[in-house]
Parts: sequence; structure tokens; C-alpha cells
Amino acid sequence: MKKFIYILATAAALVAFAGTADAQMGKREYINIGWQFNGTVGNSFVETASGYGAYIEGGYYITPMFAVGGFASFNTNNDYIPKQTYTFKDQSALTTDVDRSIYQVPFGLTMRTRFMRGELQPYLGTKIGAEFSTQSTYMSTFVNRHDNWGFYMSPEVGLTYFPFDKTDVGFQFAVYYSFCTNKNSDYDLKGIKNLGFKLGVAF
Repeated sequence: MKKFIYILATAAALVAFAGTADAQMGKREYINIGWQFNGTVGNSFVETASGYGAYIEGGYYITPMFAVGGFASFNTNNDYIPKQTYTFKDQSALTTDVDRSIYQVPFGLTMRTRFMRGELQPYLGTKIGAEFSTQSTYMSTFVNRHDNWGFYMSPEVGLTYFPFDKTDVGFQFAVYYSFCTNKNSDYDLKGIKNLGFKLGVAF
């Protein structure tokens, strides 16, 4: 009988400890959604900054400080080129102004390490996945469009802020750099590099 009581007491202690450990973990899952400002850098096709972007990401903290999850986002960057004359391979020529556009949709896996828990949660994150991209050139009534896929990688530094008591709603700010391997031989485009920031709501 004493042995049975000892086993029950030990089991109760382990359950209580497990409950305490889980409570110390805090909220394990997260979702961030918001607006993304993106600038393309280091290419001769489109090198501009634009606020035509959005993102969504979410994950699960498998330890109190380290989370894994998924993400998806999109950006559109446009560049206007004033009127000039273009000569083609068949020696024909066209004089027109030009609009160029890069549309990007990366998605994949995300990893995040936060350095604090509580109201302020600074973190370092990494995203790895694939990117679908379209490069378009608009000349008068003519459109030259190329679709391609590539490998995507993006480190970021961010902060989530939860200012409200007894609620999981807060705000997110992050800056990021990204690179994808998408190629376009017509415009000597060998990869797309981006630099930008994100403003969103955190859950």
C-alpha cells in the first residue's frame, strides 16, 4: 500500500512539474500578417523600391525560444524608362517608352529564434523555400513576359510587441534581405536580390 501511494505521489509530482513547464513556455504558436516594403538591388532590369507587397507567416515554438513554421509573401517592383529607340536582332527598331515590372512570390519554411519573452520579443529569423517570379516589359501595345522559378533564402531581424494586457494581439516590425536564383537570359538577370522592411499585426 505504501508503495502504491509513493507511486501515485511521484506521478502527481511529475504531472504538476509538466504543467508548470508548459505554462512557462507561454503561447507556443504565432501568426504575423501585414504590409511589406521591398526594394530590388543589383540588377539591370528593375532596381526600384515599392510598397506593393504583403506577407503572412506562422510557426510553433518547439522550445521556449526556437520556432519553425511557414511563410508566403508577394512584391511588385516597377520601373519607368522614358522614350528611346530599341534595335532588335532582326535589325528592326522601335521608339517608345517602357514600363518594366518584377513580380515575386516566395514561400516555404521559416525558422525563428527570439531572445526575450513577454511584452517585447526581439528575434532573428531565416526563410528558405522557392520563388515564382515574372519579369514583364510593356512597350506600347506589346508585352514581353517571362515566368521562372528559383531557390529563395532570406535572413531577417525583427521585433514583436504586445502592448495590451490579457490579449495575444500585438505588432511586428522587421527588416530583411533576400536572394533568389531566378534567371532571365533575355535581360541578363542572374538572381534577384531584395532589401526591405515589414509592418504587421502579430497574433
